[in-house]
This record gives sequence, structure tokens and C-alpha cells, in this order.
Amino acid sequence: MNELRIGNLTVAVPIIQGGMGVGISLSGLAAAVANEGGVGVISSAGLGLLYKNFSGNLFEASIYGLKEEIRKAREKTKGIIGVNVMVAMTNFVDMIKTSIAEKVDIIIAGAGLPLDLPSFLKKDSITRLIPIVSSARATRIICEKWKANYDYLPDAVIVEGPKAGGHLGFKEEQIGDNNYSLEKLVPEIVNELKSFEEKYNKPIPLIAAGGIYTGEDISNIMKLGASGVQMGTRFVTTDECDASQGFKQSYIDASEKDIEIIKSPVGMPGRAILSAFIQKVKEGKKQPLHCPFKCIRTCDISKSPYCIIIALVNALKGNFENGFAFAGSNAFRATKISSVKEVFQALIDEYRDSRPALGEV
Repeated sequence: MNELRIGNLTVAVPIIQGGMGVGISLSGLAAAVANEGGVGVISSAGLGLLYKNFSGNLFEASIYGLKEEIRKAREKTKGIIGVNVMVAMTNFVDMIKTSIAEKVDIIIAGAGLPLDLPSFLKKDSITRLIPIVSSARATRIICEKWKANYDYLPDAVIVEGPKAGGHLGFKEEQIGDNNYSLEKLVPEIVNELKSFEEKYNKPIPLIAAGGIYTGEDISNIMKLGASGVQMGTRFVTTDECDASQGFKQSYIDASEKDIEIIKSPVGMPGRAILSAFIQKVKEGKKQPLHCPFKCIRTCDISKSPYCIIIALVNALKGNFENGFAFAGSNAFRATKISSVKEVFQALIDEYRDSRPALGEV
């Protein structure tokens, strides 16, 4: 695999570990991935609940929690660390400002268009900015807005296809439509980025995400023009993943038919593993009575089938009577718990085996 350049950063192995919340990818997983030459990513979602002992104020606890996770990651690695922030989060600005102040290498922003993201950079900021998109149109809008308003272009772009886990930037009817497949989106967005790269003389690598599970998958998507990949699901069933053993076991136990598209209070469809909780939601038994946290700007309590942050924290602990695990379309392929080092070696071997004629490493 060729190295990946993101601004002045060199990623030895072109793999970004997807940010997974709540609490699935924290400092433990992020540091382990960074130590193998990839980009380790801390999820900023719901940190206030994980650090509620610091403060009863969710937003203050979230800031403290993010600082702590970045600090702990830095103690374990000298590699590249990023933070994933959802645009839809109420404390989006807090999480962005904290990440920049703590000098994380990369911010990855999705679940909405981060149109004002460069506005938070200071003159001495070292943090690189990567938006997540799901179309060539969104790519163009972000590049045009950032350049016009802030004289800044993305340091890379992540395109997340409809096979991803968690929240999806597609309408439900688009998820199974080949016109919206990752394989179709990658060449379209590469072409879109090319015009900005040539006009402003800045490389903007495209990173493909959603359904990438093997080294062969990496090879195939790179042939279509991607410079790297983002992977989440494959890293859940690792020793270093920050989730409980119960959460990891839900991937190993899942069959293909257990992985479903669900409706999320965020206002987007999501992909998750069927659980007792999801079954109760389908039967209309989990309507929340009030909103305890106001964590998502787009969440309407009168229409929400459940409180998503509570459901995800319960799942983190392995409580699937009261929660569910987000997962990519290939989660059912997990059969055992491995180390992050073993996963990287397997991916590199699979990649190499898929390209014997090219003699690539």
C-alpha cells in the first residue's frame, strides 16, 4: 500500500480508523491504530456521559473527557491522532475548539455539512480538517464555501457510502440503490476534487469508507481513485477497542440478516445489529418521555422513538435490552477477537494477495 499524505502529515498505512460512538473508539483503539501506522480516531460523541463524575453538566464533562482521551492517546503513541465530531451534536463547537486547542492532528466532521469548520482555526493551528460527504455535490459545496469564506480547502475528503455503520447520509430508498454505491461515488468525487486541486494547486486525497472490510476491498476501491480508506467495523472486534466484551461479542454473534437499517432520532437512517431494544422500538414500546441531555440539534423529542445517547451508552456496556450496536454491513463476518496489530497485518497480506500481478506491497 502506498502512504497517504494529508497536508504535511504522512500516514504510513493509508487506513483511517472510523470514529465510533458512544465510547467505542476512544484513546485505547485510536492509539493502537496510530502505532501501526494508520490514523487513530477518538469519537467525541457522548463523552459527557462517560465522564459524568467530573461534572453533572454534560457539556463541561464532554470537554474534560475529550481532553483526557487525547492526553491518554498521546501517552500511548507518537502516531497520528484524530477526533471525529458530528455536526449534528449540540456541542459541536465545544468539541471542535477543544480538539484544535489540544493540537490533535486531524478533525473529521460528518453527520451534516461542516460549512464553517475552518473558522475555528487560529494562525498557529496545526490541525488538519477532513469533512465527510456522501455525494459529489456535497463535496463541491464544501470546497466552494470553505475557499470563498476562509481561503481554505479540505486537507482530505472522506466519502462514506451506504454500507457504512452508524448514521448514513442517504435517504432510506437510496441505501440499496447502485447509483449511490461507494464504487460509483468514488470516481465522481475524485473528478470533482480534481478541478479544485488543479485550480488551487493543492492535493485533496479522497478516502473511501463504508463496507471496506478486507485488504482486497482496499485494493479494489483504490483502483477507482481513492487514496486511502476509513474502516470502523473491522476494528470493533479487537483487544484494544474501547467497548465492552459484550459489545464486541454482538458482532461475532450477528448473522447477515441481523444487520438492519433503523430510524435514528438524529433524523438520518442508521445501520445497526438487531437487538431486543430495537425489537421493542419496532413495536412502539420505547417512546421517551423527556429529553434529558439535548445532545443532538436535530432530535425532536415529540417524534423520537427513543433517546439515542442512552441507547448507545447501554450498548457500550453490553446491555442490549436497553440499547443497540451500530455496525457496518460486514459486521457479521467477524469471527474472533484479534489485536489491532494482527488486523493490520491481515489487511496488508490480503491487499498484497489481491495484487500479485502488480507486484505491489
